[in-house]
Amino acid sequence: MNLNQIKQPFTENFPGDFSGNTMQRQTPKMLFAAVEPSGFEHPELLIFNQKLSDEIGLGKYNEDSDLKFLAGTDLPQNIKTYATAYAGHQFGNWAGQLGDGRAIYAGEIENNKGEKFEIQWKGAGATPYSRHADGRAVLRSSVREYLMSEAMFHLNIPTTRALSLISSGENVLRDIMYSGNPQYEKGAVVVRSAETFLRFGHFELLAAQKETQTLKKLLDFTIENYFPEIQSEDEQKYKDFFETVCKKTADLMVEWYRVGFVHGVMNTDNMSILGLSIDFGPYSMLDEYDLNFTPNTTDLPGRRYAFGKQGQIAQWNLWQLANSLFQIIEDEKFLEKTLNEFGNYFWKKHDEMLSRKFGFEQLISGDDDFFTQWQSMMQELSLDYTLFFNLIEKIYSEEISIDDISKISYQDIDETLLEKFRNFHDDYKKRLSKNIFSETDSKEMMRKTNPKFILRNYLLYQCIEELDNGKNDLLLKLLEALENPYEEIFPEFSVKRPNGFEGVAGCSMLSCSS
Repeated sequence: MNLNQIKQPFTENFPGDFSGNTMQRQTPKMLFAAVEPSGFEHPELLIFNQKLSDEIGLGKYNEDSDLKFLAGTDLPQNIKTYATAYAGHQFGNWAGQLGDGRAIYAGEIENNKGEKFEIQWKGAGATPYSRHADGRAVLRSSVREYLMSEAMFHLNIPTTRALSLISSGENVLRDIMYSGNPQYEKGAVVVRSAETFLRFGHFELLAAQKETQTLKKLLDFTIENYFPEIQSEDEQKYKDFFETVCKKTADLMVEWYRVGFVHGVMNTDNMSILGLSIDFGPYSMLDEYDLNFTPNTTDLPGRRYAFGKQGQIAQWNLWQLANSLFQIIEDEKFLEKTLNEFGNYFWKKHDEMLSRKFGFEQLISGDDDFFTQWQSMMQELSLDYTLFFNLIEKIYSEEISIDDISKISYQDIDETLLEKFRNFHDDYKKRLSKNIFSETDSKEMMRKTNPKFILRNYLLYQCIEELDNGKNDLLLKLLEALENPYEEIFPEFSVKRPNGFEGVAGCSMLSCSS
């Protein structure tokens, strides 16, 4: 790989701590701390993403020399590694200074198109922001990070990417369910990439510290490097920045709803300034449709980050970002107006997305009632979100039988429930008859919008168990499937969650330690 081309523009532009002290501590007035990865003596490469390496400008992997870099060992002299500081609201409460507790930056690489990408290790050792933790990652969470970030990319959803997954050769102590029974698990490291990993929390930290000049400098740096569409000057460019962040965030939420993704920990420090899916912890793809579903045991009983609340929480998080930017954008009416318009923009985009999933070329009068009827039926019949839309793609040419419904429902379907589906089925056919464009065009739109494959938690659970036992057959199949999510390559994956995985830790809900 072309490691000598990696640079550190962030550390060159902002104040930092160069002491190299990795002890957990506050670093006031600092946006980063120099820290070296721990390195591992016996790493083993599990996956290398050659396509991504070529795309971001790192080039071909050399098995004789590059494994050490992926493990954070024996780094080139040009790489001065660091972790960044940020703050955040966690579960609605101000948490003060946080930061990269498991992430260490290698720096930035530029490809031959002039595009720039940050590269960082996740799980390579402690930083000043590890909050009494060890900065390590377990194989379980690292597999989930690698596979889901790549799955999101191939679903055409903005996301961070994964370059590599290695087994560290060490064991890490974790309490997966916070039950007081920690156990040793295999350790691992993911190297991941994104245009930037800047979060709402980076701006919150500087605002909380009243570092107004550094906050303004960070805004200028962010706009210049990551928002080329903003060409305005003075205060207007900061207003354009905030409006753009709001739209990017709303667009991301709509995409999550399109495929049934539930993040599980939408704290402000987990919100990308570019509207990327970031920090894949106790996430889940929906099995049965449930607006109240949260995959995170830490989110109980309030279910703040439940599936149906993600748009609302995104807006709440943007309010916190607006409070931080008020030191620069001293226009309260503008910020309030922009935030209030978020809901209108989000719901418009959301309903347009739903119309595409159903094969409607445009929204018409009455669609609100149709969507409400559909939502109620999905919840009452406990229908599988992805399989439902796969099934109705066939609705043009064949009736839906009792057996068909039973294959996508997580409860027994009696005659009463079947009648509800029949009523919906009739209403759906009537709505389809109002389409202007052809049946072929409608089906093609549905095919491009509704994935055939989603990375379900029970599949990840099985994959991780196999890897723990030294097997990678399922891993290889999942990699192929997630790269082609709109095709049914492996029909055995196009089924609802088997009963045997109901209630199993890691198959439906997980803790933040995941």
